[in-house]
Amino acid sequence: MKISLPENSKMHSKSFTFGVATASFQIEGAADSRLPCIWDTFCATPDKIRDGSDGKQACEHVALWKEDVNLIESLGVDAYRLSLSWGRVINQDGSLNQDGVNFYINLMDELNRRNIKVYVTLYHWDLPQHIEDEGGWLNRNTAYLFQDYADKITKALGDRVYSYATLNEPFCSSYLGYEIGIHAPGLATKAFGRKSAHHLLLAHGLAMQVIQKNSPQSLNGIVLNFTPCYPLTQSAEDKKATQIADDYFNQWYIKPIMDGEYPAIINDFDTGDKPDIEPGDMAIISQPIDFLGINFYTRAVYQACSDNQFVQIDMKDAPKTDIGWEIYPEAFTDLLTSLNNTYSLPPIYITENGAAIDDHIEDNAVNDIDRLEYYQAHLNAVNNAIEQGVKVDGYFAWSLMDNFEWAEGYLKRFGIVYVDYQIQKRTIKRSGLAYRDFINQRID
Repeated sequence: MKISLPENSKMHSKSFTFGVATASFQIEGAADSRLPCIWDTFCATPDKIRDGSDGKQACEHVALWKEDVNLIESLGVDAYRLSLSWGRVINQDGSLNQDGVNFYINLMDELNRRNIKVYVTLYHWDLPQHIEDEGGWLNRNTAYLFQDYADKITKALGDRVYSYATLNEPFCSSYLGYEIGIHAPGLATKAFGRKSAHHLLLAHGLAMQVIQKNSPQSLNGIVLNFTPCYPLTQSAEDKKATQIADDYFNQWYIKPIMDGEYPAIINDFDTGDKPDIEPGDMAIISQPIDFLGINFYTRAVYQACSDNQFVQIDMKDAPKTDIGWEIYPEAFTDLLTSLNNTYSLPPIYITENGAAIDDHIEDNAVNDIDRLEYYQAHLNAVNNAIEQGVKVDGYFAWSLMDNFEWAEGYLKRFGIVYVDYQIQKRTIKRSGLAYRDFINQRID
């Protein structure tokens, strides 16, 4: 099986960017050469990581980066999306850690030498622990510390970066980390979720100010994840519940950026659950961005319940990936067209899309046909959205390689490259070979 799209697809053009993506804590290892972060602390807390593992070793990318660049080049991609470890490049006193900066400079210089565009995410969840000790994202000052980090690192990296994203998935940082506690730092209070979300968005806006000043030639924006919401039935109650869920989980993060305001459901919150919004905050958050990164994996189905709220329904008979997420590619098209109809959007990049599959390596090969079928269906879904007028300029497969999958540890594999964690051997899976072949057959 190979990946194919209609002959007239705009995604066949080499002007459309195809890439692969990773994140620092998930692949880098070398924990002793950076500051401890909230995920180190979370991993050391009993019963937080399913297999009891941590990110101290991960994929040893800091040691094996040259091999990994060869791997990226062999896939024929146009771009590589990586995240920087805040605690690798900034010391506790706020000064640059030049050794950490040099690691990324060497990596980026090599990628650029091979004509692979560098897409940088400044924050992919690994907040330095010493900042969390002062309140983390519950502390408004963290947004200004992030601006300072963004200012210093963008100056240090110069013209090596093609694109900067401020944050990856602030929903996960705020809701999963501070509201329900299944991600670091493991707090669980509704007010914490909303307050941290506001400070994350403020951090995005403050960082955009210095990024646009220091790196005006790069494509600068933010990466948001979306889980489209569907009602279980067409009853008025289920539809209303679904709208509330969509505002709470999805629109909460994009509407302030695009419209300068939170969804109207904020008016229904108890006073103590509302974030502290100071004058001028929404203007900072809603300044123009050059692109919007969209991460998509699955959908969610909701039913009304008591107290004008919602409950998510498990679609038991639906096909699912190994992590338990329903495979529903139509939701990808629905999401892109809905966002395009709701907001005045900049160009869109699909910054993550992929599937966890229970992979097995036999005779030095991984026949991950389920993942290959997932990519085929979801690339078709993106193409369908483009045909309906959505401006999508790029697509990044998540992820380049198997890695530390947060609270799942090393139990779930998302990579198009298989990693044997014992000997750190990389093997391109069948999906990766198909992705490579699809990219390489494009025309000018």
